[in-house]
Amino acid sequence: MTSIVELFPKCRKLAYDARQQLAQVQNGVLPAPDLYISVDELMHQLDVMDQLVLRETPNQRQVWKRKILELREECLSLKRQGQHYDRLVNANVRQEKERNELLRRRRKTPTNNESDLQNLAEEAQSLHQSHLLVDDLLNTGQASLAGLVDQRSRLRGVRRMVVDIGNRLGLTNTTMRIIERRDITDDISYLQE
Repeated sequence: MTSIVELFPKCRKLAYDARQQLAQVQNGVLPAPDLYISVDELMHQLDVMDQLVLRETPNQRQVWKRKILELREECLSLKRQGQHYDRLVNANVRQEKERNELLRRRRKTPTNNESDLQNLAEEAQSLHQSHLLVDDLLNTGQASLAGLVDQRSRLRGVRRMVVDIGNRLGLTNTTMRIIERRDITDDISYLQE
């Protein structure tokens, strides 16, 4: 039986490979289903790691759970991005097909009302599909914003924990302000480079 220590680097490698495949999907080199295979394999390995984490000591268990959670979030993000680019590619193909169909119809002269009604019905269906795609994009945007709000709240919690640890270690408020000013100065000097 493999241990969590052996399996974690393999999962990191799978995540790296999935990021590389996502870049290839974005460039149109690789079809999205190939990315999905890698993401599914990574999810399976993370599920195995969830089982293995129960065998660790309580102190190590928290560390491993956090690492697994980070990998799982990255995995889900890769999957969402892959689905987004897959939808874009499929939408472009469908739009090209519809464009060619419309141009072909335009070149023909309609002979009866039935073909006009059929054309209107197809146009209504195409409009409906476009509405569905816009709704899907809005839902994706809302999910992204919700993720950012969650990250913000977690980072606020980390800041509070750092201040609490500083207080326990005997750091004064003056020392903490000096550290914060140093952080701001470092950020400014980093931006100027």
